[in-house]
Amino acid sequence: MSNVTTTSPRTDERVADPITLTSVAAEKVAELIAAEDAAEALSLRVAVKSGGCSGFNYDMYFDSEVASDDIVRTFGEVSVVVDAESAELLTGSTLDFTDSLQGAGFHITNPNATRTCGCGNSFS
Repeated sequence: MSNVTTTSPRTDERVADPITLTSVAAEKVAELIAAEDAAEALSLRVAVKSGGCSGFNYDMYFDSEVASDDIVRTFGEVSVVVDAESAELLTGSTLDFTDSLQGAGFHITNPNATRTCGCGNSFS
């Protein structure tokens, strides 16, 4: 992507990208954030939580807070925030959005996942 900014609140050093948004995903997230009509600026927070059929679940939600150890990336108009622990499990991942006859939704492709669940939200 030509419009990607790399920052980290805790350091000026370049850290590995925990997740990359495709242009389609970035456009859809920007559209969803605009629909929120929030008083504060919102970012997309992507996290990994324990649980699910395979051991870990992806969690995505809009957040207005950024912790000092969060990793922040900007894709076009969208800021993506990932906590340091989740970043280790997400490094090299891609978030995409598809809209087809079978349905619309976000999908994470994670090269670190050794096993995934049929639901698409759980991995190990």
